[in-house]
Amino acid sequence: MAAKLRKGDKVVVLTGKDKGKEGEITAVMPKDNKAVVDGVNVAIRHTKQSPSSQGGRLAKAMPIDLSNLALVDKNGKATRVGFRMEGDKKVRYAKTTGEAI
Repeated sequence: MAAKLRKGDKVVVLTGKDKGKEGEITAVMPKDNKAVVDGVNVAIRHTKQSPSSQGGRLAKAMPIDLSNLALVDKNGKATRVGFRMEGDKKVRYAKTTGEAI
């Protein structure tokens, strides 16, 4: 099955503690059905100091379930993603505007 959300897509969080926040997908894990979004679902990780790094408390974006994310269309609203054939290519499109992504 083709991926509805991909790395680099701008998304909005639909549910959870970060509801309404927007960010860009930095990584997608299709086997786990999760994605890492910049500035969303941030946890504090304590790291030990080493010769190469300072250490301390570092903020790290944790994976969030794909079902809790929606793509943001050109109008800035959440939209579902559909697929259609344009010529001989399969393309994703925003269901709200009908525009190819």
